[in-house]
Amino acid sequence: MTDCVFCDIVAGAAPARVVYSDPHVLGFLDIRPITRGHTLIVPRTHSSGLSDLDPQTGAAMLWGGQAVAAAMKDSDLSADGINLAINDGRAAFQTVFHTHLHVVPRTDGDRLRFVRGLILRRDPDPDSTAEILRTALMSRDES
Repeated sequence: MTDCVFCDIVAGAAPARVVYSDPHVLGFLDIRPITRGHTLIVPRTHSSGLSDLDPQTGAAMLWGGQAVAAAMKDSDLSADGINLAINDGRAAFQTVFHTHLHVVPRTDGDRLRFVRGLILRRDPDPDSTAEILRTALMSRDES
């Protein structure tokens, strides 16, 4: 175990509900989701923020985010839209200092549910959420 929980997840030393993986990044469900399916895309190589993020790794993060976002729209999550966000630094509310992209599914008219999610931050069945996304991503890969 290291002092970076995301490095531990990438190394397989800490648990996570992985939904996306490629040679450059790993995507897993946020343990405190704003909405069901809220996924984090993290580089496999540690980067504490945008200032030390290799631009090609940043591109890989966005590529992974696009794939997960499409799966959110095409799956039973039925997302109508997606928020992509990177919080860079304490002032921007970064809490884990390993660069990561938030992929947050949204639905039309979800303002109150979204605000409630900022406070409650939980998914009642994260295992089924992870399976929904993994299945949607696999079917996208097959087409």
